[in-house]
Amino acid sequence: MDYSHYPRNDILCIDMRSFYASVEAVKLGLDPMKVMLAVVGDRSRSGSIILAASPALKKKHGISNVSRFFELPKDPAIHIVQANMADYLHVSLNITKLLNTFAPKEAIHQYSVDEVWITVNGLEKLFGNRVEIAVKIKDKILSNFGITSAIGIGDNKFLAKVVMDLHAKNAENGIAKCTYEDVQKMLWPFSVEKIWGIGSRMKRNLYRLGITTLGQLAQFPLVSLKKHFGVMGEQLYWHAWGIDLSPVFGDFTKTTQESFGHGISLLRDYTKEDTFVCILELCEEACRRARTAKKVGRTIHLGIGYSSETGGGFSRSRSIYAPTNITMEMYIVCIQLFEKFYDGYSKIRKVYVTLTNLSEDGDTQLDLFSKRPENKDIGYVMDTIRDKFGATAILRASSYTDAGITLDRSKKIGGHWAKS
Repeated sequence: MDYSHYPRNDILCIDMRSFYASVEAVKLGLDPMKVMLAVVGDRSRSGSIILAASPALKKKHGISNVSRFFELPKDPAIHIVQANMADYLHVSLNITKLLNTFAPKEAIHQYSVDEVWITVNGLEKLFGNRVEIAVKIKDKILSNFGITSAIGIGDNKFLAKVVMDLHAKNAENGIAKCTYEDVQKMLWPFSVEKIWGIGSRMKRNLYRLGITTLGQLAQFPLVSLKKHFGVMGEQLYWHAWGIDLSPVFGDFTKTTQESFGHGISLLRDYTKEDTFVCILELCEEACRRARTAKKVGRTIHLGIGYSSETGGGFSRSRSIYAPTNITMEMYIVCIQLFEKFYDGYSKIRKVYVTLTNLSEDGDTQLDLFSKRPENKDIGYVMDTIRDKFGATAILRASSYTDAGITLDRSKKIGGHWAKS
């Protein structure tokens, strides 16, 4: 492969090691890399997921981030902490601010709450070469936040990310570098499932073709990969050779909204009547977000997941004549879908609604049999009250029933407790 035609950048991919667990350990005055600590989504539920386990807990007891609370061994040395999502977001934001002292905002791409890319092109006179910059950033994060990080360095984002996952996390100094010329030696021997961007389903598909390592993927004919996987096959091929043309500067936040949706995994089995309350509250939130963006949607989607006893569920949508962001109009369509496709007896554990096929919210389509302008105005007034006094300042009466979810969700971020 002739790499002379492809751009070379100085990219760092930074991962905060066991981030949630590390933040909690620091709060307790403990060493994140030595203490055994588990961050649990909800300590009141034995089946709650373990969101993070410290390196020591992983090593001694094999606990991972997909383990459940009840799987924790009865070891008195283990610290069990409930998730505090607001704290993690606060620390993540401050780490990003620290990175901004090394590079401008347009050079920083936040990938997740605990992982970020930073482009350090042209900073040699200020901070040294890219390896020296990585050492400085790693030391700054540790000294300022008490958190150990792993840093991958590459000619592009893909190489920085993959070398971080495969090598930096196991390196003594937590830093690893991969250039185009290093791809065959450092990446090709690894199984395809260990490569960022290849999930379990793609792994199975590749295995059926006899492709088990990244090297085999690179040697597989590009034409055949495109035939089997379309544009994704082409991306896999170029990634196998270490080539990635993703932008390294710019505004990396998503600016185009294609839909407004909300969903929830319920903590207990819901009946049909309970589910109606849940659907109404989810429609309220989806329409609120649409109104905030000055959008309306023509297609309404409802998804229902049944409990593990029966399994299954359904996912259906319907398009309406007049696009809407009025809660009750969306709710009525969702109930119609529910009545048509619900099997009539299964208990319900998952609900999600989506408003899509969006357009700008202009003049309201009048209806002789309803008061659409008034109903839309009511929605905007409720939004204004909530913006000023909080999400729970004004609620429907159904939100105060046992089936209501809004009050509980208002205390959470990303489905987990903002504060314990």
